[in-house]
Amino acid sequence: MTQSGGSVNTQIFAGLLARVQACTVCADQLPNPPRPILRVSPTARLLIVGQAPGRRVHETGIPWNDPSGDLLRQWLDMTREAFYDVSRIAIVPTGLCYPGTVKGSDLPPRPECAPLWHPQLRAAMPDIRVTLLVGAYAQAYYLGKRRGRTLADTVHAWRDFTPEYFPLPHPSPRNRGWLKQHPWFEAEVLPALRERVGALLPKGDNGGTE
Repeated sequence: MTQSGGSVNTQIFAGLLARVQACTVCADQLPNPPRPILRVSPTARLLIVGQAPGRRVHETGIPWNDPSGDLLRQWLDMTREAFYDVSRIAIVPTGLCYPGTVKGSDLPPRPECAPLWHPQLRAAMPDIRVTLLVGAYAQAYYLGKRRGRTLADTVHAWRDFTPEYFPLPHPSPRNRGWLKQHPWFEAEVLPALRERVGALLPKGDNGGTE
């Protein structure tokens, strides 16, 4: 996770990562001891920002290691090997630790995480060219007042945010209904997403499917 990228000092990067992984800022608000889960590298070109680790991700320590991740990789037309190539793809959720659940649903990401760590991590990854904003929490933090009235409005207006950002719905199984109600996402947005990511990370370069 500390490969050389541009002018980034690998020792400084490693120190930042160590501080992030040791973070206990919101420990009193978590159901389990803090376990920040992220994958970062100074050479990464694509950044994926979701909401927060779920229980399974918390237990395994692997981001997007669940049915949501399976669908996200399908959207990207990407193998697991390519998806977890940290030299090319960084993964930093809005909230770095599992926030717990209430009535079977994950709680929102802790609000302390993104303002504290995202600016520092972004500054340490100068080669990032596209940031996928997966879900409403990521879009709220990065787009602010620029986002639409609804998540669908924001995703439908994806052209307004490129080339820096690409907003997406969350690929949770709970959102299957949303996908059925908005067929334009699969017909119009996914081809554009795959084209953008494919141009950024050629398959011969990132180990993707042939």
